[in-house]
Amino acid sequence: MTKLVIVESPTKAKTISRFLGSDFIVKSSYGHVRDLPKAELGIDVEHGFEPQYVIPTKARKNVTELKKEAAKADEIILATDEDREGESIAWHLVQALGFGKSGRGKAKEPKPTRRIVFHEITESAITDALRNPRDIDQRLVDAQQARRVLDRLVGYKLSPILWKRFWRGLSAGRVQSVAVRLIVEREREISAFVPEEYWTLAAELRTAGGQPLIATLVSRDGQNLDKFAIRDKKGADRVVTELAGASWNVKGIKRTEMTRMPHAAFTTSTMQQDAARRLRFSSKQTMTIAQQLYEAGFITYMRTDSVNLSEQALAQAEAYITGSLGPKYHERRRFRTKSKSAQEAHEAIRPTEISRTPQELTSQLTPQQAKLYDLIWRRAVASQMTKAVFDSMSIDIGAGTYGFRATGTTLRFDGFLKILPTRFEEHELPPVAEGDALSLTELKPEQHFTKPPPRYSEASLIKTLEKEGIGRPSTYASIISTIVTRKYVEKDRSRQFHPTEAGMLVNDFLVANFPGVVDVTFTSTMEDGLDEIARGEREWVPTVRGFYEPFAKDLVTKTEEAKEAKAAETEQTGIICEKCGNPMVVKRGRFGKFIACSNFPACKNILKEKKEKEEPEKVGRECPKDGGELVYRSSRFGKFIACGNFPKCRYTEKIPKADGDTGPEDKPAETPDSSNQNAPPESTDEA
Repeated sequence: MTKLVIVESPTKAKTISRFLGSDFIVKSSYGHVRDLPKAELGIDVEHGFEPQYVIPTKARKNVTELKKEAAKADEIILATDEDREGESIAWHLVQALGFGKSGRGKAKEPKPTRRIVFHEITESAITDALRNPRDIDQRLVDAQQARRVLDRLVGYKLSPILWKRFWRGLSAGRVQSVAVRLIVEREREISAFVPEEYWTLAAELRTAGGQPLIATLVSRDGQNLDKFAIRDKKGADRVVTELAGASWNVKGIKRTEMTRMPHAAFTTSTMQQDAARRLRFSSKQTMTIAQQLYEAGFITYMRTDSVNLSEQALAQAEAYITGSLGPKYHERRRFRTKSKSAQEAHEAIRPTEISRTPQELTSQLTPQQAKLYDLIWRRAVASQMTKAVFDSMSIDIGAGTYGFRATGTTLRFDGFLKILPTRFEEHELPPVAEGDALSLTELKPEQHFTKPPPRYSEASLIKTLEKEGIGRPSTYASIISTIVTRKYVEKDRSRQFHPTEAGMLVNDFLVANFPGVVDVTFTSTMEDGLDEIARGEREWVPTVRGFYEPFAKDLVTKTEEAKEAKAAETEQTGIICEKCGNPMVVKRGRFGKFIACSNFPACKNILKEKKEKEEPEKVGRECPKDGGELVYRSSRFGKFIACGNFPKCRYTEKIPKADGDTGPEDKPAETPDSSNQNAPPESTDEA
């Protein structure tokens, strides 16, 4: 009896085939086999929002091959991923391959078709899944279909309005536009921020034994001082004057025990955040590498909201920790999911075999895979370890009517920090006793200014999206990738997001005209609705209709308003088109303003601005390769030195750092021929 097993990827197929016998044939669908058409809406809004699915050109050959294999098999086993996306792929496979029908569409004896799911690609997991097959969960399929339809409606209906208002190539998305709004609003908070001045006062003291002790001003007349107690230099100088000649002595000593608990094993969101902070991986990069590790059988499924670990995993962790570090380092823990968007009841992300340390896999993994596996392994093991214990000590010091405090912390027991090193500041205070006299070495007033809220990094943006219930962890990578690719936001050298001019223009237009689309609460509520569909608590068509009907009412009026607003903003140049005689006007495109004929699209004349070529700054040395003049040039990585005879001579060198320079690490200079200028942009957008 031949059984055909269908999975999404060739790597996954290869791994699974190792655990199955000769009566199994494992094939890959190479992702989705059906989708909405690219060139049209593909949704019948008049008849229940029926999607008009097609088989993409790139999938047709593989679908034909799968049909042949299915025809020869006695049983079909759909082994796609155990989330909504995987359930949807399984459903589309049934529709595309026509299981249960002959080639001419005549009904025949239905071919047994089963659905199996597993959260790790191991022999035991595959065997258990084959023993417990089920039918396709239509609730999950409907939830995924509703998301797809909603995203298509927003993308295809809103984007043309943006083209009419601004320029072609812009896009809007049900979730991406909310992410852009967060970044735009944070940027405006920063621009509007007014720093406030405040001062602190530190006292450099010495104990009777001559040991240094630094304390900070915390109180006056027995009352605690807040952050803004000293507003300016005048106030700081007044305190210094009042402390002149004061006697300093220890008023009290307080010793406490502090503990730090380990975090739960990774969810999709926390993995993306930690990989961004520790490894500087983008969310897209993290998910790609995690997918590779999962399909190779090294980690459990990487799309999960759960922080739970199975009994098997808990036993593995206990065996490893007690065997390698000793019983005092082990403490069995169970964590509860706190995420607002938690949905599928998977395990947390963990190694399939905890005894398989990162060092053992070095030769089998790429450097990036090894880094992410190491992060996942350490986080999972640390979650089952004892807490770290610190001794904390504070010394209260009196000086006249003022009170100062010195604090220190020392590590008593490392616990989980032995496996998962984390930054902490250890500072041991000198031994003193209550009543001890101290001598003042120096008083140091220091000026400070309050800082604006930080710009979003990839990690903090993901954390905010999750907290607000915008999108789902499995979609964060595509959301961020889309808004960067569309040039709505950019990353600076510190890897923080800035909105571009296009991002701000589109955001302001959507906020003013389609507030529901970019409303955080509304978007979160819509995600909750999709979750309810997945649980079978509501139908998908009424959910889509409830969003679309008020949205559609605005589309017609806003389209005309967009045309009129653009026409009203037309900036005249006084130049006549040399091709058709119509006025030339200033237009705006994705690369900024330009001058074009007002008779577009009948006339596509564009006035190209001629720029005078600037002479590059000379270094004052000859090129060691051909004797040419060395000059300073710039690339996206910064300035570098190059031969003035480029492109005949391609000599380059780094600009030497000045003594004491602690700037960004050196990167190789990018010469004009070193990047692929013709690479097509990657996009996951609808429009």
